[in-house]
Amino acid sequence: MFANFEWIRDTNNPVLPPDVDSKYDSTRCMNPFAVRVGDEYRLYYSGGDQDGYQRICLATASVDAPSQFKRHGVILDVGASGAFDAKWCVLPCVHQMGGRWLMYYSGNEGSDLGLQSFPGIGLAVSDDGIHFERYATDPVITGDQTAEFPHNRGVAGGGSILEDVQSDGSVTYRMYYTIASGIKSDDVQIDQEKHCAVCRSVDGIHWTDHQLIMSPRKKVPNEDVAVAAPFVWREGDGYRMLYCGIGTRWGFYSISEAVSEDGYVWDRGDGDQNITLAPDPDSEWESQMVEYPCVIQEMNQLRLFYCGNGYGKTGIGTAVAKI
Repeated sequence: MFANFEWIRDTNNPVLPPDVDSKYDSTRCMNPFAVRVGDEYRLYYSGGDQDGYQRICLATASVDAPSQFKRHGVILDVGASGAFDAKWCVLPCVHQMGGRWLMYYSGNEGSDLGLQSFPGIGLAVSDDGIHFERYATDPVITGDQTAEFPHNRGVAGGGSILEDVQSDGSVTYRMYYTIASGIKSDDVQIDQEKHCAVCRSVDGIHWTDHQLIMSPRKKVPNEDVAVAAPFVWREGDGYRMLYCGIGTRWGFYSISEAVSEDGYVWDRGDGDQNITLAPDPDSEWESQMVEYPCVIQEMNQLRLFYCGNGYGKTGIGTAVAKI
């Protein structure tokens, strides 16, 4: 079995807490997705306002001072009334394709359907990675595209995108995402059920070959309810993943690891030995839950961004691990 990373939390956590005086992220800073551009980190995240709306926002920091972020405000507002993203835009995933920046995000329509209120992953495009416009008003990925859940509606991002170079030199893309199959129920194992999936694309717009790759493990109490937000990267000749588990052990999220030879079949080890970051009962901001990991490689270490209690009500933190 692989050895888990030993994450050292930043003493400045949370590095991006909600700003009570802000009009766009006063109640939540959640779903971090970091991209390095030159000597700067761009941190895309979802900010919550006092009226319960969530929008995609941007903050930046020097790579030499990754706990000192400057906020730049909203870069993608909610959709029109009645749209799939009329209430929330969350879970940004940003990737550069063919000279453009593509940002995938999850929409919440504002209905009272629990996880089924997230009916699609939308797409926004940009020339500079800062100023985004919607590609379309409809989502590019829906929750009914795997063989196991043909009638499901709920879907969420929270993952990552990898590039595969083909023998002719062309590039195809792999997106890891979340099937939100739960339906409203007093039973948390029904209400919050989620699974991890992967799909493929040649252009970043049309996604096919949707496959389920990971499901809850009913005998493992930290992930017997849900597995979600699969952040995957290449490591040597294989793949490594950080993902979120919801279980009856805590009742909230923790972060675990998995390894794979092909990016499709994943080894999680036995029991809960693969937990890599758990809630810290002695920490005011992450005592209840840690969730939505994003990993970026620095010189000889990995940097993790994640959010804390209440799905980002206490903000976003960071940690590092030696490679």
